[in-house]
Amino acid sequence: MLRRDLLKAAVAATLAPQCAMGQEASSASQPSRETPQATTPAGGNPPMRYRFGVNYVNTRDWLYFWNDFDAGQVARDLDAIAAMDMDHLRVFALWPYFQPWRNWVDPGYLRRLDKFMKLAAQRNLDVCLAMLNGWFSGSCLRPIFDEPQNFYTSPRMLESQQQYFRETAAVLKGHRNFLGFDLGNEMTCCWSTHEKTAESDAWMEKLLAYANQLCPEQFHVNGVGDSPWFYPETFSPQSLVRLQKIVCIHCYILFTGALKRGGAMDPPCVKLIAGMAALVRAFANDPAKPVWAQEFGVSPEWIDRKLIPRFVEATMHAAIDEGVSWFTWWSSHDVPRKFELNSLEYELGLITLDNKPKEQARTYQSIARQYRGKPVAVKTGKAFSPLPVQRSYDSTWKWLLEWMGR
Repeated sequence: MLRRDLLKAAVAATLAPQCAMGQEASSASQPSRETPQATTPAGGNPPMRYRFGVNYVNTRDWLYFWNDFDAGQVARDLDAIAAMDMDHLRVFALWPYFQPWRNWVDPGYLRRLDKFMKLAAQRNLDVCLAMLNGWFSGSCLRPIFDEPQNFYTSPRMLESQQQYFRETAAVLKGHRNFLGFDLGNEMTCCWSTHEKTAESDAWMEKLLAYANQLCPEQFHVNGVGDSPWFYPETFSPQSLVRLQKIVCIHCYILFTGALKRGGAMDPPCVKLIAGMAALVRAFANDPAKPVWAQEFGVSPEWIDRKLIPRFVEATMHAAIDEGVSWFTWWSSHDVPRKFELNSLEYELGLITLDNKPKEQARTYQSIARQYRGKPVAVKTGKAFSPLPVQRSYDSTWKWLLEWMGR
């Protein structure tokens, strides 16, 4: 079952519709430390060095923290993340709030973004900003001017999206810790063309090109979920590997069906990230194509809580062995239970609501300390398995299992 269908069935929709890096000191800031450089000349390849980070979830207001922005509270969250030796965040702008009208981007939200970037910079955290959000935990948060049936083909929608990126870029490109734009979070869950991939691929090419025009020094990506790799779903694998300098994969052992094929410590689960990275490189016909595990994590509802640190260690080492470059855990923190979500969402964080790291956070931190900033080891001599004959759930899993078993 697709993640969007699983979560929609389980939860009612509750979601409604110029500056340099800051220099001010923070009493709660962590000591300065070196991090790998995030930028490279336009058209170049991403730095093939390991990076480790988290998808930021606010401890008080979840993804709604932009609406009542509390800099002190955000700073405490970021302190806890920095203390884990993370070097980057993936952060989610809520599109209908940042751009509440077709031709107007709210300057108040942009000022909050500017402040957030400064808080992150003080803690040596780079920021990837996801823009067209979009999809979260079982619900779609749409702007009032949305044209869902023509999302990828409407010139008016593209004009509005470009204005949103343009005005946001005016704030972000002055910050050295801006890692790049993510077009949106798992956009296929809100705006799908299914097998009409030519339409959405053309849209993706236009918007990624526009992002590169605005901010040529950064890495702009399309944070799709797992579905395009398993189904003929909206974006084609060929375009995803061609248009992105580093290819994002979202790897959950529940939503992909890995747990149906073995226990938590069996190859289908432990080697899921590694296998999906191998699939990406097979589509790219490039054994060195950079891959970003942009979302991965595990809930204690899926596997025994005491087993999670072992799972983290095994799955990450398998992915590192396969040459995955960047890792971003979902999520930084647990979610307050005042938000009505599927129960599996509440404890995916590495850090508790009172900013205490869990045991799996210690495991993640240990691996980050071991590898962060080091050159990525890529096995260039391996032959590619023939790609799945057809893009379907069963044929993709057949390919993955054969790869895992060899």
